[in-house]
Amino acid sequence: MAGVARVLVVNAGSSSLKLRLLDASDALVGSADLPAPRGVTDAAEMADAIRGLGHVDAVGHRVVHGGTVYSAPVRVEAAVVARLEALTDLAPLHQPKSLAALAAVSAVLPDVPAVACFDTAFHATIPAAAHTYALPSQWRTRWDLRRYGFHGLSHAYASMRAAALLGRPVEELRLVTCHLGAGASLAAVARGKSVDTTMGFTPLEGLVMATRSGTVDPGLVLWLAEHAHVPPAELAATLEHRSGLLGLAGTADMRLIVERAAAADADASLALEVYVHRLRGSIAAMAASLSGLDAIVFTGGVGEHSVVVRAKAAEGLAFLGIVLDQVRNAADGDDGEDREISAAGSAVRTLVVTAREDLQIAREVRSVLA
Repeated sequence: MAGVARVLVVNAGSSSLKLRLLDASDALVGSADLPAPRGVTDAAEMADAIRGLGHVDAVGHRVVHGGTVYSAPVRVEAAVVARLEALTDLAPLHQPKSLAALAAVSAVLPDVPAVACFDTAFHATIPAAAHTYALPSQWRTRWDLRRYGFHGLSHAYASMRAAALLGRPVEELRLVTCHLGAGASLAAVARGKSVDTTMGFTPLEGLVMATRSGTVDPGLVLWLAEHAHVPPAELAATLEHRSGLLGLAGTADMRLIVERAAAADADASLALEVYVHRLRGSIAAMAASLSGLDAIVFTGGVGEHSVVVRAKAAEGLAFLGIVLDQVRNAADGDDGEDREISAAGSAVRTLVVTAREDLQIAREVRSVLA
């Protein structure tokens, strides 16, 4: 492990590039957020930022899609890059940004080993019954049509952190991890492995999100294409960027929606109720996949900070044994403290965990290079 004491974690987002440097004890010792409009970062600015962070022993890149090729982190080589480029069609909005970041950082640190860590990999353990679409086998095999799931790095970290907070081995636990941010998904985690999740072939499936619709009837999309003559590009842009909370309430900010709903704003109230309705039902479905439940974990920006969303979700799930301590729940952890918010005697424990994909990536980097 001494050879990979300092890991630079690279996370390419929709409009920025986040750099986090972790030391051997996983303490954050440096960070930089660089503008990356259309996934492109200024090369000189990138080089200055990386050099300003100090010595780097290894680099870990968050890559959204590993397809069926990569179900675990992998050291980056030319052949790996070529395979990742071939997967771009599966994640056209995200994969090019990850690849651009990989190339840019490698140009600055050409002799430093790099590892690709995948958002889909944690869900590679989902059984066939959960990942198979009821489509003709010719389609499924020709185009690798299946439910891949995403946010795997966050779900993996949240499940391990929950086990530590509960003082039990993760191999003994049945967990539902709720990554609620701009993108949102749930995972059913049994014995440390994902057995079901809400996102599917793309990150559009599942929960209502900030600007993504979540699951809609595919017949509705076909109707819009055939009868309303909406072009495919407009359908894609609307479902991805103009739907979800934004489409329902005119804003993608859950904080504003909660404030407006409390003031009896009809659109905001509807948006909040639609969001919670889908969330509650999906949590119950994940619990069914586990045949029971030991704990539920909230993470991500909304999961960590929205007292109202957590409370409303739990209100409809008491039949599963989920009961919150309202005082604990209302004590929002702005300091980033991981904590339990269950009521005393609750059959199912409820935790709030700060999203730390950087820690998960650093651990995966060390596991590959150790």
